[in-house]
Amino acid sequence: MIIKDIRVYRGRNIYSHRPVIKMVVDIERLDIPTKDIPNFNERLIKRLPSLSKHSCSYGYEGGFLKRLEEGTYLPHVTEHIILELQNMLGYDVKFGRARNIEGDLYYIIYEYGLEECGIRVGKLAVEMVNKFIQGEEFDLEERLERIRNIIAEIELGPSTMAIKNEALKAGIPVTRVGNGSILRLGYGKYQKMIEGTISQNTSCIAVDIASDKILTKQILRDHGFPVPEGDVAYNEEEAIAIAEEIGYPVAIKPYNGNQGKGVHLNITNKEEVSIAYRNAKAYSDLVIVEKHIKGKHYRVLVVGEKVVAVAEKIPAHVIGDGIHTIEELVEMENKNPLRGKGHEKPLTKLTIDTISKMILKKQGFDLEDIPKKGQKVFLRESANLSTGGIAIDKTDDIHPYNIEIAVRAAKAIGLDIAGIDITMEDIKKPLTKENGAIIEINASPGIRMHHYPSKGKPRNVAKAIVDMLFPKGSKATIPIISITGTNGKTTVTRMTAHILKTYGYTVGMTCTDGIYIDDTCVYKGDNTGPKSARTCLADKNIDAAVLETARGGIIREGLGYDLADVGVITNISEDHLGIDGIETLEDLAFVKALVVEAVKEDGYSVLNADDPMTTYLAQRAKGKIIYFSMYDNNLTVKKHIEKGGIAVYVKDGVIVIANGQIIPVVKIEEIPAALSGKVLYNVENALAAIAASYGVKVPVNIIAKGIKTFYCDTTHNPGRFNLFNVGNFRVLVDYGHNIAGIKSVIEAAQKLDANRLIGVIGVPGDRINSSILKVGEICGQGFDFIYVKEDLDLRGRKPGEVAKLLEQGAIKGGIDRKKIKTILKETEALRAAMYNAEGGDLIVVFYEKYQPIIEVIEEFIKNKDLKNIEIKLERA
Repeated sequence: MIIKDIRVYRGRNIYSHRPVIKMVVDIERLDIPTKDIPNFNERLIKRLPSLSKHSCSYGYEGGFLKRLEEGTYLPHVTEHIILELQNMLGYDVKFGRARNIEGDLYYIIYEYGLEECGIRVGKLAVEMVNKFIQGEEFDLEERLERIRNIIAEIELGPSTMAIKNEALKAGIPVTRVGNGSILRLGYGKYQKMIEGTISQNTSCIAVDIASDKILTKQILRDHGFPVPEGDVAYNEEEAIAIAEEIGYPVAIKPYNGNQGKGVHLNITNKEEVSIAYRNAKAYSDLVIVEKHIKGKHYRVLVVGEKVVAVAEKIPAHVIGDGIHTIEELVEMENKNPLRGKGHEKPLTKLTIDTISKMILKKQGFDLEDIPKKGQKVFLRESANLSTGGIAIDKTDDIHPYNIEIAVRAAKAIGLDIAGIDITMEDIKKPLTKENGAIIEINASPGIRMHHYPSKGKPRNVAKAIVDMLFPKGSKATIPIISITGTNGKTTVTRMTAHILKTYGYTVGMTCTDGIYIDDTCVYKGDNTGPKSARTCLADKNIDAAVLETARGGIIREGLGYDLADVGVITNISEDHLGIDGIETLEDLAFVKALVVEAVKEDGYSVLNADDPMTTYLAQRAKGKIIYFSMYDNNLTVKKHIEKGGIAVYVKDGVIVIANGQIIPVVKIEEIPAALSGKVLYNVENALAAIAASYGVKVPVNIIAKGIKTFYCDTTHNPGRFNLFNVGNFRVLVDYGHNIAGIKSVIEAAQKLDANRLIGVIGVPGDRINSSILKVGEICGQGFDFIYVKEDLDLRGRKPGEVAKLLEQGAIKGGIDRKKIKTILKETEALRAAMYNAEGGDLIVVFYEKYQPIIEVIEEFIKNKDLKNIEIKLERA
């Protein structure tokens, strides 16, 4: 079995509303049930006995084993292996599917928890299957351990994961930025960034202060807080001198260290100072020597101006059982499923190193000693979870005075989220210089000790952080309108964005010609996919987003946003059939329906009541439905209104909104884009835009103003029914590229009182032959003269192949062969049409590239004007 392709769907997609990976495999003629492959099932269950719990299609535990006994196929088995391997690595994933594409090609769709893990596990599963087929040995544990090590490096730590989960619970979209700990919470102008527990509100100066332990102590001392006496040592001799001066015991630690690395406490003589200094020096150029403060180690977590959690930190240790050595006890404790590498799990694995051996020696132990039953043996003096320590919740025990001190200390440094480390005998008593001190303040405090204390009540610090970033009543996201369909989606997108801008929004818009922030194009080109949506939503200037969402992007990657406030489907008609497995209109509707499936519960799905596919789409739509229709007697609209639904439709030449009452919006003759009702499909587009805007609560008078000021020109709607006066004839530029679109443009053009209709026609080469022939036929029926051209991107066709099909279709449509001229280059075809035009003609050009077409028109006008000037001069 060979992997042919792997594709990652990071957002909602046509297979699942959870992230999935699509892996295409070639089974290389092994289309036989696994029960017929010698010993395959036995090897599989021996290596992965937990597969016995998979229910598969039977819906009960053991169902998958029954499928194996009955006989199932390699892709299906691979799907289950992938899910089970991820479960073994700690990811609760369940969704999977395997289907035949054609011949020996299958796709395997499976949910993933971490992208890098999902990809590697997919490859590992295929390798396992191949090994089982060949009867070869396979060290599964060794391979899984490799993946575990990778996961430990790139997976979000418990603190960041807790914040992510709390944000999602609150309905706030979360985007991981890069492979580190930076999260973007929310969209647009309301988004907040956080890295670990450093929020975007945390000042750089505050973080710098907290990272400088001496400066922190100085500021705290200036504010009257008790801190340990001490100084910075630049060499070993100075370290000894400082220790001698302040008196033993002392503590030694790196000047700018973290996570307890290189920290030594309770040092009582010169020899220990030298050893501790050298170790601390490995983590920092400068070393701090300060008075050792006796007592318990407490972490007080401040968020905003509140203490939200308190924990007593106990250094890494083991407890004797009278049987095992210290080394064996460490190995036993490290098997605790709560312990992992680094910040991978709630607790960190214990380590035996030079420091731990030194700490053991101070207690009179070595690794081979067997402690008495119940005897606590420490491996570290610093009480950090990152070095194997544990935490006991003490939130309910802290004295009110200590709460006040912690909040004041965080303010003194300037931190909105701070971990205040206090050493004292009992946190229940007020802190004074006599009974303890603030040891340090952490600018990016870990919160896993509070979420997963070894004893006591868990404290939801992550929720407190999210609540601080987004106080009750504040916004985390912006209105999002997502628009798809076969035809009209670009115009509806631009029209809707124009209405929202009229309302005062700073609008982010993605469409076929770029990403726009307000009226500025920040990225040119086709930007209708998920990457463009993500880019737009990440912009901190916007307070509304209108996203054109095309079929191709949905199929390739899914959606680039979580949920929309309004999802719009303009229509479903023949286009892109035969591509990406889309063979029928039903297939196309299935893909585009994702836009109305991914709508908020209190949002709206806007559907075209005049479209035959709407019944199917309505069944899959989420939120409430707003129907739009060109007709006031549309049965779907009538029934919907009777049930209290909202509809937008045309009544007596006026677009109205029905929502408990009939609200007039705009007369058809007042819509510039509809050219006094001659361009009917722009009336339909206006209906969709009005419905979408109404769905995000834009007032009706503003909607009307927006529609009345939206024109089909190069400013508002470039490339869509743009009319140019060129001397005594006109040129109409449009992006019509499928049957329905081209037919609608021709019907509108026929109402513009032209002497002759001249077509400059082409169609993308990835359309099926029957569609190309049909386009030609429609053009043959509608035009008086035709120039046939081809796109620069032939999309797999041979030069002249599409042109020939269009010519055949045009002749079938009734046009005389003599009135068809083939000029393959688009700009040359238009140039020829203009130079041969007669007074009163209307040239309709269906373009591939917009800007070159505009340049040809402008060049023609300029040259024509120059020619007229020359004639006038000659006559003079």
